[in-house]
Amino acid sequence: MKTKRYLLISLLVAVVAIFTSCTDLEEDVYSSIPLDKFFQSERDVLMNAGRAYTKLQRFPEEQRLWSLIENASDEMVIPGRDDGLWWEQGRWDELHTHRFNSSNKILRQSYEFVFEGISACNEVIYETESSEIQFEAKDRIVAEIKILRALFYYWGADNWGNIPFTTDFTNKELPEQKDRAFIFSFLEQEILSNIDLLQAEPTPAHYGRVTKGMAWTLLAKLYLNAEEWIGVPMYDKAVEACDKVIDLNAYSIEDDYFANFRVKNENSRENIFVIVNHSVYTKDRLYWYTLTLNDASRATFGFKGEMWDGFVCEPEFFNSFEENDIRRNSFLYGQQYDMNGNPIYFIENGDTVWFQYTPSIGNYRARKRWEGARCCKYEYQKDLEYYVIDMENDFVLFRYADVLYTRLEALWRLGRTGEMLGDPELQKIRTRAGLQPYQASDITAQELLAEFGREFAWEARRRQDQIRFGVWGNTWWNKPPSGPTAKLFPLPQTALSANSKLQQNPGY
Repeated sequence: MKTKRYLLISLLVAVVAIFTSCTDLEEDVYSSIPLDKFFQSERDVLMNAGRAYTKLQRFPEEQRLWSLIENASDEMVIPGRDDGLWWEQGRWDELHTHRFNSSNKILRQSYEFVFEGISACNEVIYETESSEIQFEAKDRIVAEIKILRALFYYWGADNWGNIPFTTDFTNKELPEQKDRAFIFSFLEQEILSNIDLLQAEPTPAHYGRVTKGMAWTLLAKLYLNAEEWIGVPMYDKAVEACDKVIDLNAYSIEDDYFANFRVKNENSRENIFVIVNHSVYTKDRLYWYTLTLNDASRATFGFKGEMWDGFVCEPEFFNSFEENDIRRNSFLYGQQYDMNGNPIYFIENGDTVWFQYTPSIGNYRARKRWEGARCCKYEYQKDLEYYVIDMENDFVLFRYADVLYTRLEALWRLGRTGEMLGDPELQKIRTRAGLQPYQASDITAQELLAEFGREFAWEARRRQDQIRFGVWGNTWWNKPPSGPTAKLFPLPQTALSANSKLQQNPGY
C-alpha cells in the first residue's frame, strides 16, 4: 500500500493533513515562506507540486464538477423526496431539466473547482521553475503540472466554452476571456510540448501522477471532441493518440470489471489516471455511500452514521442494461440483504415491509424512500462514516477501456470500424460483462452511445458523449427538450461580477 500510494503516503500526507483541515489554508501557509527557505531538496519541490494534485480531490464531491456533469446527463437524477428533502430550492431540478442558472450553487462551485485548480498549477509551476534547486527530475515535475493544468483547462472549455485564461502566476491583471479554439490550440501544444518529459511506465513511484499514458489519453479525448469544440473533425488524430497509449504496453483490460473500483484499486492494470484517496487524510471527498444509499443499507455494508439518500440512477438509464450485463451490478436494486446474507425487512404497523430498491420512481417530486437504483460501482468498505472514515478507493478519471472505445468511435466515424473489431482487448470489454463480442453490423450511433453509458456509468463521461452524438437536447425521464444553448453551462454570476472582461455565454 505504501509503495503503491507513493504520491499520497510518501509526499502528500503532510500536505493533505494540513490543507484539508481548513479550506483556504494553502495560500496563507505557503505565501509566508520565502522560496529560498522552503525549497531545500528535491522532496520539498515534489511535495509542493503535490498541492496542485490535491486540487483534484474535490472532483467527485456532492456539489462539484462530477455532480454537475452527472446530474445534467441522463444517467443520474436527484428527485425531490416525499418528505420534502433534497429539493433544495430546485437547484438539482435546474440541472436535470437543463434550465441552467448562473446563480446555481453547484454550477458556481464546479466552476470554482476548475479555476482553483488552474491557479494552483500556475503557482506550483512558477515556484518550481523559480527554485534554484536542481535535480534530474525537475523538468518532469514541471511537465506533470503543466499537463495537470491542461486537464483543468480542458474541463473548463468543455463545460463553459469561452473562459478566462492565464498561465502567469505573477500577473495580477484580470485574465482575458478566450474562446474554445484558442483553448484547444493551447491544450494541443501544451500536451505535445511536454509529453516526452513525462514518465512512460506507470511505476509505483508515479502512481496518481501524470504520465505519458494520461497525457496521450487526454489528447485523444480532445481530438475526439474537436468537431464539437472547433468545428474541425480530428478523428484520425484521436486514433493516433490512442495508438500512443496502446504502444506503451503498460495497460490492459482487467478480467473483472469491478477490480478497477475496489477499495484497493491501486493494483488495477486498466486505470491510467486516478485521484488518490485515503480514508482519513482525504475525508469529505469520496462519500458516494452517503449520497446515494438509504439508511437501511447500513445492515448490508456495516456502515455507521446517517445516509443522505439522494443520488439515484435514472430509471430509463437503468433499463438500458441487459439483465445479463454484469455492469448492471454497478447499481443496487431488488431485495437487499444484510452482511450475513439474510433478507432485510422491517415490521411497520404490524406488517412486514421488505427492503427493496426499485429501479422505477413513481413521482419525480416525491420519491419514496427505496425508489431508485443506488450506486455501488465503487466497492464500499466496512465502518464508513461521513467525515470520520470515508471511502479509500482511488477515483478513476481515465482507464484503458476509455482509450479503446475512443479509438473505436473515431474509427467508426472514419468509416474504418473493421480495423478495431479484431482487437481482443476491445472485445474483452464486452465479454467480461457477459455479452457477445461486437460484430461490424452491431456498431451504430445508438449502440455506441448506449454501450459507452453502460461501460462508463457515473464516470463523468456521459455529457460529452450525449453532446457528440447529438442527443443532449432530447427528452428523457422528466426532462423536457432543451436547445443548443444548453450544451454549455452559463458562467457563474460571481465570476462575471469579479471580472469585467468576461461575457456570458449566449442565451443566458
